[in-house]
Amino acid sequence: MGRAEWIRVPVGDEAERWATRGRCRHVLLIVHNVTSATRLLDVLPLFRDDLRVQLLATCTGSSAFRAGTTELLAEVGVPVLPWDQALRTPVDLALSASFGGQLQSCHGNLAILSHGVGYNKRLRSREPGAGSREPVFGLSPEWLLADGRPIADALVLSHPEQVERLRAACPEAAATAVLAGDPCFDRLLAARPRRDRFRRALGMRRGQRLVLLNSTWNPESLFGDGGEDVLPALLPRLTAELPADEYRVAAVLHPNIWHGHGPGQIRMWLDRARRGGLTLVDPLHGWRQALLAADITLGDFGSVTYYSAALGTPVLLGAAASDGLGEDSPVAAFVRAAPRLDPYRPLRPQLDAATAHHVPVPGPAELTSSAPGDSARLLRRTFYGLMGIPEPTEPALLDPLPLPPYEPPDRTAPLRVITRLRGAGEIDVARYAQPRGEPDADGEVHTAVHEDTLDPRDLTLADVILRQGAPDDLRFGPPAAWASEVLDRHPHCGLAAYITGPGDCTALTRDRRLLRLTTDPHAADPGACASALYAWLAAGKGLDELADGLTVWTGGTPSQVGVVPAEPAPPLFGPPSPPSPPAPPSRNARRYAT
Repeated sequence: MGRAEWIRVPVGDEAERWATRGRCRHVLLIVHNVTSATRLLDVLPLFRDDLRVQLLATCTGSSAFRAGTTELLAEVGVPVLPWDQALRTPVDLALSASFGGQLQSCHGNLAILSHGVGYNKRLRSREPGAGSREPVFGLSPEWLLADGRPIADALVLSHPEQVERLRAACPEAAATAVLAGDPCFDRLLAARPRRDRFRRALGMRRGQRLVLLNSTWNPESLFGDGGEDVLPALLPRLTAELPADEYRVAAVLHPNIWHGHGPGQIRMWLDRARRGGLTLVDPLHGWRQALLAADITLGDFGSVTYYSAALGTPVLLGAAASDGLGEDSPVAAFVRAAPRLDPYRPLRPQLDAATAHHVPVPGPAELTSSAPGDSARLLRRTFYGLMGIPEPTEPALLDPLPLPPYEPPDRTAPLRVITRLRGAGEIDVARYAQPRGEPDADGEVHTAVHEDTLDPRDLTLADVILRQGAPDDLRFGPPAAWASEVLDRHPHCGLAAYITGPGDCTALTRDRRLLRLTTDPHAADPGACASALYAWLAAGKGLDELADGLTVWTGGTPSQVGVVPAEPAPPLFGPPSPPSPPAPPSRNARRYAT
């Protein structure tokens, strides 16, 4: 890239002429890829409100995973230098969270942070002929030295065990070690009191368990196809074997998976699971909140799974290859001891046993940081010491984790629903998203289908047809008009239900009784309530028996549901249709027992 592409403000040949604040100390953020950038974003707030500091950014261009960095730096909103300009621009402090690029050529004091839980993985050396055994990334001479001298002025480590491994692997760099904790872990710890909010943001309901699928990158990971490749068998079973109203499934994938294969490709690969209710969590802004919200993590040997264990969350490993880990690293020890998921056995008994018998192991929590809650103070002291200026007088603080947008499950796959009458006004409901066989349970069976199902033929078999939306959405008309249209179009459907909120639903029965179902927004899903009403009426029960409402049980959790007549809205699309005759018995409903 020629000098014509170099920036001119606030650094550059004419910066003194053009910069409004030209006497600032310059801090350069060296971005290797999106993954390493996440750690730099963690520490950016340590420079807030300091008019003496100008932030800059650059990208080394040395990573195989370059996608997403341009958009990320644009979002950060600080001046971005081309890499060749960055190497020629004097700065007071350069910050990197990786070892890519010619870091030793930077003109300024260099601090290097880990972008995961310390340094645990082996990675092929940059030096030819370094031997057949790959060194541990970040703790070996191949990464730490240039011409026999340390490239970093400060190598930030989070725990003394890393210092000991550094001394053993590369004693020449030991003097650069700085113990400063783990800012990522500190943000997790600080956000723990908001766990319930993060769960509500994912649309979690009372009694539900959040199963978090997590994978690091590389072929041996849970998402990879270099080993047994269990993912094709595991993904559909997560949403088909686990009752939808008792389990919520979300996935956190390493940014190198997202940006290596492309977000659109990831969504295509996971389309069936997503239609079954799996949520893909933003790998940059939302993964920590999902980690705090989780009840159990299905993971591998990556840092996120280790953070989950450090938080005390039950973990089952779906991929446990340890060849790529330093054998004396904490993550390797964890992988050797952690319980395994058998992807070919029924999933629910394994998940239930893992949560019921879970006892947090002390290792991950103790070895993630030697200064929990104190990384901001330690890091700012280090950074300002390298710049040679006094720290601000205000306390050093990291940003709190933001509350993610509300993202309830979006299930458009057909649901196989099993119901069982418990007593007066009480009914069990279990819904399974597109199971490959009949679920293992007793009861009456029917099928509930979202109007936006992928295959329109599913609607011809539906006993209950669902959709959600605002009650005043003119594309569908009022809920009553939509429901009437659906029943006219699908004569074998017994009930149409328009979900207008997390605790509200308008249902129209085949004999044209319009009802409103209401419940606590954190209780049973309105779609489950609609299925409960359908099953109640299909069993020959009357609405007069529901004067006190309907109790819907999902697993061991009861929800009180109000069932009252709804006032029909005036039709928007002409006169109302005449009542349809009662539907014949559903071709899809039957009774079976295990």
